[in-house]
Amino acid sequence: MATQHINSALRAPAPLSRPYAKANPGYGKRSAPDQRPPRPDDFGLLPERERYVAGYVDHLPDGAAMDIKSLAKSLPLYGQMAVGSALRALGVAGHLRHVRCPADAGGGQIRWITRTYWSRTARDNEWWATFLGAAPSIPSAPAVPQQRTQEPESAPAPEEAPQKAPTTAYLALAQLGRADARLALSAADCAALEEAAAAWLARGVDAEYLVRTLTAGLPAAVDSPVGLVRRRLRDKLPPLLPTAAPAAAPGVPEHRPMVECTECGAPGRPEALPDGLCRSCRTPGPAADSTADPELPAERDVAAYVGTLRGLLKLP
Repeated sequence: MATQHINSALRAPAPLSRPYAKANPGYGKRSAPDQRPPRPDDFGLLPERERYVAGYVDHLPDGAAMDIKSLAKSLPLYGQMAVGSALRALGVAGHLRHVRCPADAGGGQIRWITRTYWSRTARDNEWWATFLGAAPSIPSAPAVPQQRTQEPESAPAPEEAPQKAPTTAYLALAQLGRADARLALSAADCAALEEAAAAWLARGVDAEYLVRTLTAGLPAAVDSPVGLVRRRLRDKLPPLLPTAAPAAAPGVPEHRPMVECTECGAPGRPEALPDGLCRSCRTPGPAADSTADPELPAERDVAAYVGTLRGLLKLP
């Protein structure tokens, strides 16, 4: 039976109480899409240590360092071995995956960078395999119903005017509220900022980069989402970049992202690493079992939590 720890939860360090370590460009934390807004009972079913680490990681902005050493420096209650065990448990619980992604190093060379995709909402293996098996993208926002307004007699009636499909810039702005509820914009706000967002896309960045940059490092409270987004669109305008990467030469294999085992770092396709673990780490050999210490209560709690979580994920 799963042990409940909701009332005895340790508070994670306040997100602004100390500076966090920033990863090198391209590395570090990446937030998974379509997460629910933060709630006081987030991670309430996790054991104490995992709940503490998860609460801190959830407050980190995208691009923050997610390696064990950096997290251990920011979490004085636990050392590197404890943080490593907690990250492994959070991967099994469906909150994170380590992903090795290809990046252009210039001169036709490819370098591999490691990102940690984080989801406040626990996901099952099928969701992670689908998400990581394709290039991450911004989900299409639902069409915003147009409200009819009274027009001058010389203007055409709304039903006679052709309906324009929303632009990529408009959809990216509409997606901000889903990525972080503090930046929820109205249809009028998106229309007013659409031109400024289009200037970003014209410089070679994609919608994912735009949303990630605008939602990173937000203050605890945002009084005017449209004003904050307008200022960030102006102040953080990226330098001009190529609009498309050069096509790969014929016969050159395509480099696809690979999941890294949370325990040992071995790479593999998403479907080959369920729970974020390779086969060796999921099923240790007899020798390892015979010398292992007795199962700790925290480990039993994680197993019970994962079983309960998987049952909840199958509910309609």
